[in-house]
Amino acid sequence: MNSPEYTLLISAAELARHLHQPDWVIVDCRFSLAEPDWGETEYTAIHIPGAVYAHLDRDLSGPKTPDVGRHPLPPAEKVFRVFSNLGIDSSRQVVVYDATSGSFAARLWFMLNLYGFTRVAVLDGGLVYWHAQGYPIESGENHNPAARFEGVYHPELMVTTAQVEQLIGNKDWRIIDARAAERYAAETEPIDPVKGHIPGALNRFHELNLDRDSLFKSPEQLKEEFIPLLDPEHPENTIVYCGSGVTSSHHLIAMKLAGLPAPKLYVGSWSEWIRDPSRPIKQDKKP
Repeated sequence: MNSPEYTLLISAAELARHLHQPDWVIVDCRFSLAEPDWGETEYTAIHIPGAVYAHLDRDLSGPKTPDVGRHPLPPAEKVFRVFSNLGIDSSRQVVVYDATSGSFAARLWFMLNLYGFTRVAVLDGGLVYWHAQGYPIESGENHNPAARFEGVYHPELMVTTAQVEQLIGNKDWRIIDARAAERYAAETEPIDPVKGHIPGALNRFHELNLDRDSLFKSPEQLKEEFIPLLDPEHPENTIVYCGSGVTSSHHLIAMKLAGLPAPKLYVGSWSEWIRDPSRPIKQDKKP
């Protein structure tokens, strides 16, 4: 009997039941913007048995230029090489995880979907929840046998900076900023050199998708919370962004989980938007 396909989330209990299946690939995506080597160091010390590691800067981002954001997508040839080296091909079920929320794992989830690979799920609650439930862990490093990843690029899942510029002020579109409220409101900016947000954008911090245990809220609750942010006649006309197009991928998973149309991801996000000082910004403080 074939295993079910997991395309959004997988629980710790479900992963534990499939832990040693040879056609499953588990990828640890832990990362810290403040300490780029932290995730890989932690992976070596403790990870889910069989998991391999993907580094946000080295594996899941492309070269930086003066015109792009902090984490541009890699070119296709690098994507195919990285996925193949992780052991991913069309026959695999992929599970991605990070420390808790899935905010970094969502980047790999999105990249696989961008190339037409949908059998990828984020581990709900991440490694912290997995460990708290008493499931096994190991240390050291794993490397899967190289596979041959093949995919078809789906650019319609994203928008470019030029497209966002054209859509500002369009009443049929909604833009959602997934950063913390204080960054959106220009009260603080710990990472990028300019404070503020894209004009017209609404704010929903990506961690609001989670409950107190860092598990995703129910589909019903997520739908109730997202609906007021969307255009009632065109809910599919939604764009999400964050600082560098990584954690905003979390909203894609949450909205699909809620049964809503998946938004388009602005990969360049705030860090790319502010590269050109002629682009408009808002710095209105919250009342």
